[in-house]
Amino acid sequence: MSLLNTQILPFKAQAFHQGQFVEVTDKDLLGKWSVVFFYPADFTFVCPTELEDLAEQYDEFKKLGVEIYSVSTDTHFTHKAWHGSSEAVGKAQYPMLGDPTLQISRNFQVLIEEEGMAERGTFVINPEGKIVIMEHHDGGIGRDATELLRKVKAAQYIAAHPGQVCPAKWQPGAETLTPSLDLVGKI
Repeated sequence: MSLLNTQILPFKAQAFHQGQFVEVTDKDLLGKWSVVFFYPADFTFVCPTELEDLAEQYDEFKKLGVEIYSVSTDTHFTHKAWHGSSEAVGKAQYPMLGDPTLQISRNFQVLIEEEGMAERGTFVINPEGKIVIMEHHDGGIGRDATELLRKVKAAQYIAAHPGQVCPAKWQPGAETLTPSLDLVGKI
């Protein structure tokens, strides 16, 4: 069963955020746009490139009122160690959630049970706590924060403009579509 348009499930986790250990729960995601960004493990290869890419776009996400939450099944202690030892990961200013109980990974259906690690899963959650975008990648395929940012802008646009949809490669300011009988077969 797809998680698309479903309410996020309850969770509680410890996170490393801006030099501190903090608690993050599902309630923290309500009332704003959020991106929950799962990756397999700290101290690996593709993962630091993705976290660095998100860090480099973080200010753009914040301008849109979006908080980023990276999640792996490592502990918040491991996140602190990785943040302090990797130049790429050290750029991250968003919360890095530890999921050693595997609860969050199971909630979002990204857990690889036999490995105890999460798949590369990305979830955009609206202020009501519903998943409006989700994608999974093979472990060897890194994601692009610029494309994720574009998708978030599209999700925010259609949330603010009911009845309109964003075509492929849509960018803010570009034309949208209003589905109707008149458009059938004309695109």
